[in-house]
Amino acid sequence: MKVAVVTGATQGLGLALVEGLAQRMNAEDTVYLTGRDSGRVQQAVETLPAGGARVRGEVFDVSVPDAAARFAELLCERHGGVDIVFNNAVMRVGPDDDPREIVEAYTEVNNFGTTRVLRAFAPLLRDDGRLIVVASSLGRLHHLAPVLHDRFAALSSLDEVDEQVSAWRDAVRDGSARSGAWPGFVNIPSKIAQVSAVRALASERRAEDERRGILLAAVCPGMINTPTSALWWDVSTAQTPAQAAVPLADLALNPVDPAHYGELVRFGKVLPWSPFDS
Repeated sequence: MKVAVVTGATQGLGLALVEGLAQRMNAEDTVYLTGRDSGRVQQAVETLPAGGARVRGEVFDVSVPDAAARFAELLCERHGGVDIVFNNAVMRVGPDDDPREIVEAYTEVNNFGTTRVLRAFAPLLRDDGRLIVVASSLGRLHHLAPVLHDRFAALSSLDEVDEQVSAWRDAVRDGSARSGAWPGFVNIPSKIAQVSAVRALASERRAEDERRGILLAAVCPGMINTPTSALWWDVSTAQTPAQAAVPLADLALNPVDPAHYGELVRFGKVLPWSPFDS
């Protein structure tokens, strides 16, 4: 019996991922559809078609400091471990949002939420497990001023990632980021930090994970036609969430490509982390 978890799964890509995984897994398997609101979690579960794996709703808010550890402990008690984890929870921002006002809540979900999930669920992975962070092609050093590359280029632990995120968050909050080299679009440093977190954890776990067939990676789903994306870009020809979920489910269910380990993957291909990477 396999166990999968998807965070931020009450709508959009997360919900499509739950459906895609459930339809491709077996009846004895379980896919956990999680979100921070119990009503929306239950409503999302009820919208899914029958067949495939059992879908089970659970309230899980990654922004709560001890929630990931508590949920991981619960799943360990129920199942003894997990096989697939997609960290997809995200706080969305719009063009009219003031970064100084939203950055604290934003980082609690998108960044500290990511490192909490990585810390809590990596030890629970069974052999051939998958731990995947949904990020973006913006999460590469290409999109950051060269003077800032050292902030995230070669971090060796999740604690170091959290320290750099805290420093960036504080600079945005007090306004000093505006006079520095930080981009105004908060998605860029946030996504870079998410990919950096995957790379840092991978540097610690690589040998053991490769021996056990475990994949730890970040993934870019590409442009998706959602109301939030439409605030920023023309998404009229972009993928639907269901279409975007297919290559992500492939990454979770197909045999591991060793080249994907610790990297940012888009449509099955590794995206270079640094401008100096080939």
